[in-house]
Amino acid sequence: MTKREFLDKLKKALVNDLSGSVIQENVNYYNDYITEGVRKGRRESDVIEELGDPWAIAKNIITSEEMKGNTQESYDSYEPGRRRENSYEQDYGSESGYRGTHVFGLDTWWKKLVLILGIIGIVVLVAAVVGGIISLLAPIFVPLLIVCLIIKLINGRRR
Repeated sequence: MTKREFLDKLKKALVNDLSGSVIQENVNYYNDYITEGVRKGRRESDVIEELGDPWAIAKNIITSEEMKGNTQESYDSYEPGRRRENSYEQDYGSESGYRGTHVFGLDTWWKKLVLILGIIGIVVLVAAVVGGIISLLAPIFVPLLIVCLIIKLINGRRR
């Protein structure tokens, strides 16, 4: 994969989830990173292979931005060479399975709708259970309550 292909894939993976300035900042960072690696005498393909899959990098960037609330913070301390200790094949290999963590963000309208419907569903379920318990116990406790009140009234008049 060439530098241009890598950067195009990265940009394509980020375009639906992040603002233009954040996308450009990340594309520029990886462009500079690859250029610096080549300037140090490494082959372009080796530098790109070290970085890994641009889609996986984009997923990490998007997750990071979601956790920050999509703020426009700097990536100066971000070091992709140190971040990737294992290769893409080791992380996502067929025998090892996927070992990543998915972060569920409320960044789209349908995710917010699912959350609201889930909360409404839980409230309705709790109300149904409480209502069912009350309807089962009411025929037993209402007559007992009436008998207790009558006994209390009778005892109260005798004194």
